[in-house]
Amino acid sequence: MIDDESASRVGEVDGSSAGGSGPAGQRLPAAGRIRNGGEIRNLLGRGKRKRTEHLDVFFAASPAFRCRFGQVVPKHRHDLVERNRLRRRLREIGRRDVIPRLWQAGARVDFLVRAKRQAYDATFDELRGEILTATDEICSGRS
Repeated sequence: MIDDESASRVGEVDGSSAGGSGPAGQRLPAAGRIRNGGEIRNLLGRGKRKRTEHLDVFFAASPAFRCRFGQVVPKHRHDLVERNRLRRRLREIGRRDVIPRLWQAGARVDFLVRAKRQAYDATFDELRGEILTATDEICSGRS
């Protein structure tokens, strides 16, 4: 049997009280995402590109005057489960690492990650290392 106190704690832990899948402070806010296809195409065309083994990273000054993050995960003959896993990994790296670093450096940029075919076989740490290297280059002005 669940008492009222336990029920309230469950809502806090699983995020159901926040109306989503996790505490509100831990999600990438909608204003921090690049989702519109036109914005993505624009960034692919006007942005600078850094190539890594598993990813292409595009970045350019943000018209929204804030840091924004987006990802493009092509199918590359992988199923929905694999694509979503890769998408979640990239979004988590952007939320936990990229946006805070760019914000601290005072860089107001749009940051887009496009996965290559090899990204499906990469570990989380490999993807994170490649993205952080590109982020650090942007923050230090070596781009």
